Amino acid sequence: MSASGGTKAIVAALGANLAIAVSKFVAFAFSGSSSMLAEGVHSLADSGNQFLLLIGGKKAQREATPQHPFGYGRERYVYAFLVSIVLFSIGGMFAIYEGYEKISNPYELKHWYWPVGVLVFAIIAEGFSFRTAIKESNELRGKLSWTQFVRRAKAPELPVVLLEDLGALIGLVLALGGVGLALLTGNGVWDGIGTVCIGVLLVLIALVLAAETKSLLLGEAAGTDVVQQIEAAMVDGDTVTRIIHMRTLHLGPEELLIAAKIGVRHDDTAAEIATAIDAAEARIRAAVPIARVIYLEPDIYSEAEAAKGPDREATPGGPTPHPAGH
Repeated sequence: MSASGGTKAIVAALGANLAIAVSKFVAFAFSGSSSMLAEGVHSLADSGNQFLLLIGGKKAQREATPQHPFGYGRERYVYAFLVSIVLFSIGGMFAIYEGYEKISNPYELKHWYWPVGVLVFAIIAEGFSFRTAIKESNELRGKLSWTQFVRRAKAPELPVVLLEDLGALIGLVLALGGVGLALLTGNGVWDGIGTVCIGVLLVLIALVLAAETKSLLLGEAAGTDVVQQIEAAMVDGDTVTRIIHMRTLHLGPEELLIAAKIGVRHDDTAAEIATAIDAAEARIRAAVPIARVIYLEPDIYSEAEAAKGPDREATPGGPTPHPAGH
């Protein structure tokens, strides 16, 4: 996986979640706290999610095949979407069910120091994981706000780890509050209420992740700044006079497909046009290294035809496009 995939953040989160999961299950065994059980399942689900992200990153590196000519870059999106399903079903729905059971049948907490001690340890460990994710993300997000970064990031791993860690920290605070109120009041219902709150939180995070990864799976265009770099590199004002239409599509986080109809001079020879296309491709790849697949179609610019849009050009009676470029 590339550096932008956030491998360091994933490994840090995986190590933290495995250690925290074990400690939470031990605390549940000694105290009977439903918040501890829900949080233990949550950490176990998060650990599985990190494994899924690592598997997706590995599978995405496979070479293209005749059946998948554009490669396997979107594997990372598929596995990120699976993470949202796991978080929703195993993490969120289980916690809601367990909390409901606890509210219906309150259970007195035993050995209160186990859940409290584990929660304090978990907050410290999750804080370390969250700090690592923030540090890795800051190298990529630039001037974007955190909300913009999560919504616009093409590599799904860092937004997933960020939201998971944030949800884990908030969940731990909710669990600590539920356990604390149960101890202060002597009523185990509060432990169940804290567990339900954890479940609702996980469901909300899972829905956000599902919406964002669904958009990536459907296919997103390059960001505005990248499109501007492509346009500036493609047109040289001499052999390539203008961009008539252009579309971009992320085949993966670091793989971009570019398809454009470019304007050339009407008196250029085929050899001159071919040379111009080669030069334009070289300029684009130099400006945007993730531009892996480029299709350029030369044409003579017509304002009337261009106004119809790329899907309606070259209708019967209109100008016939030249054969596609490279």
